[in-house]
Amino acid sequence: MNISPNEAEEALAAIQKVTQKTRRSVASSGAYIFLIITGLVWLVGFLATQFLTGDIVGYIWTGMTILGTALSIPLGARISRRVHNPSVGAIARRAVLFWVFLILCGIATIAVTRPTDGKQATMIIILFIMIGQMAMGMLTSFSSVWWTLPVVILALIGYFLLPGYFYLWMAILGGGGMIALAFYYRSRW
Repeated sequence: MNISPNEAEEALAAIQKVTQKTRRSVASSGAYIFLIITGLVWLVGFLATQFLTGDIVGYIWTGMTILGTALSIPLGARISRRVHNPSVGAIARRAVLFWVFLILCGIATIAVTRPTDGKQATMIIILFIMIGQMAMGMLTSFSSVWWTLPVVILALIGYFLLPGYFYLWMAILGGGGMIALAFYYRSRW
């Protein structure tokens, strides 16, 4: 089968058009707001962990996680209503089930490995979250996967090279990075 240069150019142009349309759809869907919410949870939680001590840190993480979840659930429902595809509900249920199983596996991993300090437990949690983000991204759009690898690399750099500033590192580069990425998605896509 021979393809002329004109046919090849037309095919590439069609692919680029679909890619751009998909990006615009993702950017205008409001999905970037989930990155802002998660970024804020990480920013506040990790700053609290770096600079505060005692039970207040656990209360802040719990409060921020509950707030993030409380914001994300109705937002997700609102976004899914805008998508006129009957399979969205089934996909959403599978995604929720995936995250439940991943969280249970993360808890089991922490129970089995018995981390010796909070940084080890935090690193395991970060790795599981990024694995989940990678899996979700690969199912929806490869373009939403790339950012997870730098987060993992930065987390490992902070964990091994900056242990005294690990939580501050994760607040700024993890949480702040997600917030910056959300604004990038919104403005550049």
